[in-house]
Amino acid sequence: MRDWLRHHPNVRTIRVAAADLNGQARGKRIPSRFADKLVREGTRFPFSVMNLDIWGEDIEDSPLVFESGDADGVLKPTERGFLPMPWLEAPTALLPIWMFHEDGTPYAGDPRHALAAVVRRFHDRGMRPVCATELEFYLIDDSGRELRVPPSPRSGKRRPGADTLALRALDAFDRFFTDLYDACEAMDIDADTAISEAGPGQFEVNLLHSEDVLKIADDTWLFKMLVRGLARKHGFAASFMAKPYEDWPGNGMHMHFSVTDADGINLFDDGSQMGSPLLKQAVAGCLRAMAGTTLLLAPHYNSYDRLVPDAHAPTGIAWAYENRTAAVRIPSGSRRARRIEHRVAGGDINPYLMMAGVLGAALTGIEDALTPPPPITGNAYELDLPQMPTTWQDAMDAFEGSAEMARIFDPQLIENLLRTKRQEIRYMAEMTPDEVLHLYLDTV
Repeated sequence: MRDWLRHHPNVRTIRVAAADLNGQARGKRIPSRFADKLVREGTRFPFSVMNLDIWGEDIEDSPLVFESGDADGVLKPTERGFLPMPWLEAPTALLPIWMFHEDGTPYAGDPRHALAAVVRRFHDRGMRPVCATELEFYLIDDSGRELRVPPSPRSGKRRPGADTLALRALDAFDRFFTDLYDACEAMDIDADTAISEAGPGQFEVNLLHSEDVLKIADDTWLFKMLVRGLARKHGFAASFMAKPYEDWPGNGMHMHFSVTDADGINLFDDGSQMGSPLLKQAVAGCLRAMAGTTLLLAPHYNSYDRLVPDAHAPTGIAWAYENRTAAVRIPSGSRRARRIEHRVAGGDINPYLMMAGVLGAALTGIEDALTPPPPITGNAYELDLPQMPTTWQDAMDAFEGSAEMARIFDPQLIENLLRTKRQEIRYMAEMTPDEVLHLYLDTV
């Protein structure tokens, strides 16, 4: 737990941080001389802090605040231990934490515990999910009234449009990406391929697959924090918000997953190109729960600007082989790597909740031995398909009424998330589009 810190005696301060329901890092700054005490005893802050709105305000009608005396939870270090924070000037350690009750039981309102509970259900069936994530983000110059692509540190010029899969777009920000990969290595984030995407200044980085699902979720959460912080260090912004530009594609967060047995054999592979019956059951579970899961895949007001037809984001509830217009895609390639790609989520998600929702939905399909409808072919936008919720309010209603979400999440987490989103939608009604844009730009 303390190995990294022991090798960096120049570190003077520690940040302890947990992910709240919006994926925001909540925590404290602590002098490094208290490191041993932190490891041994953890720290404390109110349960209500895990249930703040996107502005960091208390939920007005939450029983976690005045009704309960705003009681404390105990926050203990996760398995990650101490990590560097390369985006800060002074050497600083980050200690990820998660919340427990006084008696040591997990706090049900902590999103990391929600994901851990889903993983345990897989393990109880002798199965292990294996996951990877792909994160899209924009590098943005937000110094003026209008958002635009930053000038290249190499040439000083701004590219006016998209440059999909262009090496020159990556080369223009080579110093940033070199620092980013160095920082990922220092933080034990398994970053893989980077590409330029379909918007100006838009990029995607893939994180390597792992059967340690909590680590992949941690990596995704930490990566977002790192990219935003490191971009500011380089003089511009980075944003994972779902739709920063009206006329350009939004930011997605695709999740790939398979399921293995205890010996590491891929249970989605039956030797055919079509995949095993278990794969199809998992697909069916994802489709059945899609409407209820939408609030986790598109958790913010701005998220629904991305989920529109012909905008590189799925809108119909369907699956397909090697078809990027479908919500659930089965990629081609080696049969031993047969997997599901869930393509709906925006970059603005809380990875713990999103991954818990998707894996939990797949597991309900396996538990119920569901059969999916036939896979689609052609352009999903042109087909007569059941549609995902198209508004934030509709997604909240679907989440609240979903039998699948009730099987995946603790009732307290469901209640807390709905209270949070209902408060946010009330406040958003009074905001201008510019205010919404700048609220989300640095927060999600």
